[in-house]
Amino acid sequence: MEELDGEPTVTLIPGVNSKKKQMCFDWGPGEMLVCETSFNKKEQPEMVPNCPFIYIIRKDIDIYSKILRKLFNESHGIFVGLQRIEEELTGKSRKAQLVRVSKNYRSVIRACMEEMHQVAIAAKDPVSGRQLSSQVSILSAMELIWNLCEILFIEVAPAGPLLLHLLDWVRLHVCEVDSLSADVLGSENPSKHDNFWNLPGNTQTLTELELKWQHWHEECERHLQDGTFAASPHLESLCKIMLGDEAALLEHKELLSNWYHFLVTRLLYSHPTVKPIDLHFYAQSSLDLFLGGESSPEPLDNILMAAFEFDIHQVIKECSIALSNWWFVAHLTDLLDHCKLLQSHNLYFGSNMREFLLLEYASGLFAHHSLWQLGVDYFDYCPELGRVSLELHIERIPLNTEQKALKVLRICEQRQMTEQVRSICKILAMKAVRNNRLGSALSWSIRAKDAAFATLVSDRFLRDYCERGCFSDLDLIDNLGPAMMLSDRLTFLGKYREFHRLYGEKRFVDAASLLLSLMTSQIAPRSFWMTLLTDALPLLEQKQVIFSAEQTYELMRCLEDLTSERPEHGEPDAQQLQDDDIETTKVEMLRLALARNLAGAILREGSLEGS
Repeated sequence: MEELDGEPTVTLIPGVNSKKKQMCFDWGPGEMLVCETSFNKKEQPEMVPNCPFIYIIRKDIDIYSKILRKLFNESHGIFVGLQRIEEELTGKSRKAQLVRVSKNYRSVIRACMEEMHQVAIAAKDPVSGRQLSSQVSILSAMELIWNLCEILFIEVAPAGPLLLHLLDWVRLHVCEVDSLSADVLGSENPSKHDNFWNLPGNTQTLTELELKWQHWHEECERHLQDGTFAASPHLESLCKIMLGDEAALLEHKELLSNWYHFLVTRLLYSHPTVKPIDLHFYAQSSLDLFLGGESSPEPLDNILMAAFEFDIHQVIKECSIALSNWWFVAHLTDLLDHCKLLQSHNLYFGSNMREFLLLEYASGLFAHHSLWQLGVDYFDYCPELGRVSLELHIERIPLNTEQKALKVLRICEQRQMTEQVRSICKILAMKAVRNNRLGSALSWSIRAKDAAFATLVSDRFLRDYCERGCFSDLDLIDNLGPAMMLSDRLTFLGKYREFHRLYGEKRFVDAASLLLSLMTSQIAPRSFWMTLLTDALPLLEQKQVIFSAEQTYELMRCLEDLTSERPEHGEPDAQQLQDDDIETTKVEMLRLALARNLAGAILREGSLEGS
């Protein structure tokens, strides 16, 4: 049965007393809003004006650190590169490439750590300086853990070379040893330097020491038993250290920064060819000896111990609990998964450990206004739930600018996310309508293939034409092409604009035929018929007969249908009376023009038949 986690830590919100005030909250994709409220209606409300604060609780605050954003950006490129080259890797080249990728990740961590260290030193605010220093310690611990995992799980160093890797690991992460060695060896007479005897191990002779360890061990043991160094406590102590005497090593505990420093020093002088399978035994005993029951292991100690036990699952679990964001566990797990080390760790809710952690990390990135773009690639490389998660998160991105919207839209179109494309286009179309940018609104509604919204925007175009007497965004309307078939109203808008173009080119017969077809085919809205009939007036008044007798009858029928359906109003006001007078005048002018045109058309058609 799976081990149960402990109780989660309680996060206290400054200034909130949950015992006196009730709280309400609302979850967001990456944060939670919390505010004070009261649901007890029986109690009399306080007659004091107040305005409760609204608190924003973020799930992952590290994404708002400028320096850590560099970590996220740089590691993103490494991550994507690893996914793309994975299929090409085989055999030894595969292992070498994975080690190289691991070192690249560590170099990014170290670069961010050094930059943050410099910022912490230069910080003028003590509180800010302490926070940065704390973050430096976390980054240092992250590199320490990653480096150990690289040695044990990725390089898989065998007995012999394993200790050399561990020595490099300690030297890299325990700065005091290297600085002390450099200070001593850089003096004129190293053996007379004050700190010469304080060096727990001379790292300059590691290779030679490993080759001749057995001989040295026997020599040291013989000299110690013979009392060769009895007259010199320092030499005798050094001899005991070279024999790997635990008591002698612990006498110099203050020179050993931590228990794993003690572990590697102990292995160097007692078990230089230690096998990986035996590491956990020496690690546990070194931890117990070093702490001596005076203190409990820290979270970092537990993580390192799990690594020495080759318990990858526990390493990832402990890191997930101890670290403040998902970056570390997501990338480390992904790399270990590429090493084929996590095949047996599947989660019961449908996704394996690698995918689960990558999804969590990517979700956190989507809470940031710019880092969300990195999250897209992480979702792409989650084969089971990545696409679904991307669809859910991308819909929540605030489209503050058209540039950002186009970026989101391009991402959706590249992945054939049809519904999201339509949703984004519709949002942009609505924004454009609110800002009275009808051309943009029509363009977005066409791109969204939203017939209803295209109809709405087309109506706005027609209404604007009625009010202003001209069209805006002529280039767009003139080049609608097949897109005008999206809705009847859009088709009418395109054809009506074509009528105006034909009329402007003095192609009156073609213009008249198109105008009549718009009315008789029922594409034109009834509310626009009077405008169309009014547009027919100049054609009816031409010296040359444009409309045939049959066409004129059709226009007359349309006019009568329109006037017979006019609704009766109640008590009219002055404006209504004025509008009615204008409408009546238009109708009379149209009837007169139609009658004249009909007479001329009959005469013309009769004369043609007679001839």
